[in-house]
Amino acid sequence: MKYFTTVGDQQYTIEIDHDNKILVNGERYDIDFQPSPEGSVYSLLLNNRSLEGLVEEREDTWEVLIRGELYEVQVQDERAFRLAKARGTVATVSGDVNIISPMPGIIVAVPVSEGEHVSKGDKVIILESMKMENELRAPRDGVVRRVFVQAGAGVEKNQTLVLIGDPDAQGEESDEA
Repeated sequence: MKYFTTVGDQQYTIEIDHDNKILVNGERYDIDFQPSPEGSVYSLLLNNRSLEGLVEEREDTWEVLIRGELYEVQVQDERAFRLAKARGTVATVSGDVNIISPMPGIIVAVPVSEGEHVSKGDKVIILESMKMENELRAPRDGVVRRVFVQAGAGVEKNQTLVLIGDPDAQGEESDEA
């Protein structure tokens, strides 16, 4: 089966066969991919290198947390990709974006404040969970509309931490008035 995957600005073509091998942009990898009993934590052996990741499905994306880095991943099978391409619809992140806690933990730091402009990849939250610090980053350029937590606060899985809006949203509203 073939999938088209977007992580940040990078696009990958992934072909999966049934012999524990995948092709990523034509390069072959040996894999072993196993879910843990908890369901959202996965163990991956990739060319004999061990990785563990937390994987959560969101509305139209997947969030993958590996080694303290949170990635927003969009995946389409070949049919959906060709249909979107034929329609000219390109997956973009626009509108308000909620930065959501991928797991329960303690907020170590909030390096942004309301009204601040952020660029894609900027740290917006540092969350400690399972004795590991995880940096949650802005998925795109925007303005911090609201910060819902402060350093030292305990948070639950799926709790909204920060709201990032379009950088031009306020200007567009005032132009129409």
